[in-house]
Amino acid sequence: MATATEKPAKKVARPKIRQTQCFIGGKWLDAASGKTFDTIHPATEEVIAKVAEGDKADIDLAVDAARAQFDGGEWSRMNARERGRLMYKLADLIEEEADELAALETLDNGKPINDSRNADIPLVIDCIRYYAGWADKIQGSTIPVSGDYFCYTRREPVGVVGQIIPWNFPALMAAWKWGPALATGCTIVMKPAEQTPLTCLRMAHLAQKAGIPDGVINVVPGYGPTAGAALVAHPGVDKIAFTGEGATAKIIQRSALETMKRVTFELGGKSPNVVFADADLDAAIHGAHFALYFNQGQCCCAGSRLFVQDKIHDEFVDRLQDLNKSRRIGDPFDPETEQGPQVDQAQFDKILKYVEYGKEDGAKLVNGGARHGDKGYFIEPTMFTGVKDDMRIAKEEIFGPVMSVLKFSDVDEIARRANATNDGLAAAVWTRDIAKAHRFANKLRAGTVWINCYDVFDAAAPFGGFKESGLGRELGEAGLAAYTELKTVTVAMN
Repeated sequence: MATATEKPAKKVARPKIRQTQCFIGGKWLDAASGKTFDTIHPATEEVIAKVAEGDKADIDLAVDAARAQFDGGEWSRMNARERGRLMYKLADLIEEEADELAALETLDNGKPINDSRNADIPLVIDCIRYYAGWADKIQGSTIPVSGDYFCYTRREPVGVVGQIIPWNFPALMAAWKWGPALATGCTIVMKPAEQTPLTCLRMAHLAQKAGIPDGVINVVPGYGPTAGAALVAHPGVDKIAFTGEGATAKIIQRSALETMKRVTFELGGKSPNVVFADADLDAAIHGAHFALYFNQGQCCCAGSRLFVQDKIHDEFVDRLQDLNKSRRIGDPFDPETEQGPQVDQAQFDKILKYVEYGKEDGAKLVNGGARHGDKGYFIEPTMFTGVKDDMRIAKEEIFGPVMSVLKFSDVDEIARRANATNDGLAAAVWTRDIAKAHRFANKLRAGTVWINCYDVFDAAAPFGGFKESGLGRELGEAGLAAYTELKTVTVAMN
């Protein structure tokens, strides 16, 4: 993940909110039911906008628009290089509005403006540009088959794709989904998270401004059991891409099976972050702190299980505690703020419940564990030591600023302990012994392994999980596969 090093010179003003309706077939529409829902600024708990609450009727309209564009419109038949050009234009427009989009992200999600402006939005731009470059490079191959035949393959767009994204990186998750879908010639119906729909809606406006044809991108805000379920069940949708909780993915998978939809899932994690005694301690301590507390701990790949070798455990914990105590919590529009609020009341309550679980199970609360301030969903950076592998805070995804520190001494057993989870999204290892690092990385059952770093993302590098952390991959060339069908063509040559 790009780190937020450049800071705005002064407190950033709140942005204007322009798009709050459904975007369907190039038109801004109220929900068919007329319903709206509130979107909340989590730092103050105030309503910042009322957003159209789409449901099955709106999903039907959106799928019809996407289907008409795919089956009879110009997008999937457009010269691939022209598709790429329009995607580059979209990236350029996002870059022109980077400050406003960052402020909108901070308003809706609560993340610090420094993170929105210097991490999230630059990664959005880079992702769209990366996949724009792929648009005219998706190709098949010729195959030498037996007999007097000419055989070749084609990569064709899978069709209409339903995309459901979470609230932790709203703009970036939209870009991760849009990029490969647009490059391959698919059309899109997206349901953003109900907590954070505003940047996705603004990006849809920019896509239209860039010249991407109407019906290619459709956005229907709403709730999972209504809009999301209707999208998954719709027979006019060819594929579902979902990022979120594993329990929801299982519901989606069962529903998608009825129409044999292709599915890709990027799900949760309980990622092990393993620090050996021979590590660069300064780098490892700051890396471990970033691995868990970045984005208020609301990262699917957060390094929430910190394994520290016994020889350095006490010093490591003391220095982490100092970083926690010095972490600046507050107004996310203040460029000096390092930690903002959790996204909503439900997440706030869940995290504090897990703090109580940690105490009940016998872990030692070293610092934090309480609400910060009296307004907004702020929680202090929290750390437990004395954590055992079978404790709830070590086994279950918390998705908040709660670190579990586990001590180890036996190098031969640490890989087994690191892998002792149903998840397998990410992991990290810190050591100066690069041979040991590679050997250890080979043992880890995780889709991404970082060595002497954490949360390093690039649009070119595939991301996804082993085990219950997902199906398929996003980003990189690998991310294109789920948005294409492979067609074999065989021609008699006699």
